[in-house]
Formats: sequence, C-alpha cells, structure tokens
Amino acid sequence: MTRFFLFHGVAVNDLSEMKVFSGNSNRPLAQAIAEYCGLPLGDATVSSFPDGETMVKINENIRGRDVYIVQSTCPPTNQHIMELLILIDAARRASATRITAVIPFFGYARQDRKDQPRVPITAKLIANLLTTAGADRVLTMDLHAQQIQGFFDVPVDHLYAAPVLYKHLKEMNLPDLVVVSPDVGGMKMAYSYAQMLRAELAIVAKRRVSGEEVEALYVVGEVEGKNVLLVDDMTETAGTLTAAARILKKQGAKRILAGVSHTILNEKAVERLQKSDIDELITTNSVPPREVPNFKLTALNVAGLLGEGILRVHNAESVSSLFEINNAEKL
Repeated sequence: MTRFFLFHGVAVNDLSEMKVFSGNSNRPLAQAIAEYCGLPLGDATVSSFPDGETMVKINENIRGRDVYIVQSTCPPTNQHIMELLILIDAARRASATRITAVIPFFGYARQDRKDQPRVPITAKLIANLLTTAGADRVLTMDLHAQQIQGFFDVPVDHLYAAPVLYKHLKEMNLPDLVVVSPDVGGMKMAYSYAQMLRAELAIVAKRRVSGEEVEALYVVGEVEGKNVLLVDDMTETAGTLTAAARILKKQGAKRILAGVSHTILNEKAVERLQKSDIDELITTNSVPPREVPNFKLTALNVAGLLGEGILRVHNAESVSSLFEINNAEKL
C-alpha cells in the first residue's frame, strides 16, 4: 500500500521512492535541497581520472527509483556538463524509473539563436545531449531565454527566483521604489517585479561596445530621488549592471540595488562592482556565491524553491502554483 507524508503543505508519496544526487558544481545547494525534501543526499562518487576524464559511480541501489540529479552548469562549465551527462547515463543504466536533471543555472543559454552566419545554437545542442543521455525531464530556474524550453523533447519545469527575491525585498520595505531593466531584453522580467512590488518601472537604453564593454545611453522613466532595483537574470562581467547604475546615479537615483538570479563573477566583474554605484547586489545560491571584498553581496537560498519543485514533480502536483504571489511567504 502506498504511504503518504506531508511536507510544507504538499502530500508526498513514499520518500523511499525518491533519490537526490549531486555532481560537484554546487554540493551545498544539493545537500540543502535533499534536506528540504526530507532525504539524505544520494551516495555517488564523482571524480576525475588522471587524464581528466570524468569518473562516476552510484554507490547505492536506485532500481525503480525516481531520481533527481542536481547540477548547475557554472564554471568550469564543460566539466560540470560532462558530470551531469555521465550521472544521467549511470542512473539510466542502473534502472532508475525516471531521471530528472535539476539544473539551477543552465549554461550556454545565451547561445540560443544564430545571430551571425556560421555559428551554432549551442543551447539546443545541450538539450539534445541531456535527452540522449537519458533525462526524462528537466527542472531549471530563470532561463536566459524562455524559448529554450522548446529545445527539449522532454517536459521542462521552469522555476523563477522571483518569489524568493520578493520575500527579501518586501522585508527591506524600500519606499519610493522604481524597478529598472538594464536593457530592452529584460523588460518583461522588470515588469513582473514591478507588478509584484507595486513599484514604478523604468528602462536603461544601452549600446554594447564589445563582449565586456557596455555603454549606457539614456534612461526612460523617472528615477530622481527614488530607490532603484535593477533586475536581470544573470551577470558575469557586471558591465551592463554597473553601466546602468552609473547613469541612474547621474539621473538622481538615491539607493541602487541589483537583483540578479544567477551571479557568475569573474575578476573583471569583482573590480567593476567594487568601483560601482551599486549599493547591494542581491542574488541566489544557484551557483556557489563569490565574496566581493568591500562590497555588499547577499546570496538568498533557493533550496526551498527547488526542493518544493522536486516534491511537486514527484507527487504530480502543480508547479506553476509556486509562483502565485501569496505563496512567496512560504518559500
């Protein structure tokens, strides 16, 4: 007879049918997700041979189990993608009933179209590799381009970090708030945050000088004397954010915050943030957070959001209901 448990208001099938495993990209997050689900993190060895080849061994029985493999494809990106693919293949060959790739941060998402001649659509290639390896479904968060869901021939559950950021921002209780998109492409995301926070909306028009250099041209909207929240799905060099903050400050903005789902900071980004007009960068732990000396960076925990998503997938519950604004208090 099937047993049920109650976790966070959701009836959950027998947890013995579930297994959560992790690669090496973000084991602390995977551990927290497993704890949220009421499970120990699965026992798997993920290491490398002397020549650099990835070696995987699952050290427990998963025959007939519902398996979730947590792995962000953050730097070193290619290494972490290979770990994920090999873990999926190992689980398939060990007779798991269903394999879900839980990818808090989906790399290669910016290569989602042919924007010049003779270039690949690498996001589609990664989708093909995941399904060929044996993934039955994908659970991910804040894709750089939502159409990437259509690259998969298996179900995709697309989560949003917005409820977690909303809860934190609501606790900050910022008056006279304006949500700003640092470029045209982020307008939909900025509009969603403005609706949630009941704030005004503005946009910064920019011109990209190179892959690492961005020039902010002008601001559409009123920011003088206002607190500003810059929102974006990811930042790597922090060029777009810092350029936007610079022109917003010139336009009279008071306090400038940045809310970013995925923060993958290189050395150039650290240097830029330290010299920037941004007072605080609020992000998530979808990738391991990096400390920035003499700069305030707050990493919010999305283990509850991802764990709740896993429980609902396992129990065939609605995932979209996670993003009703009333549920933000629960996450």
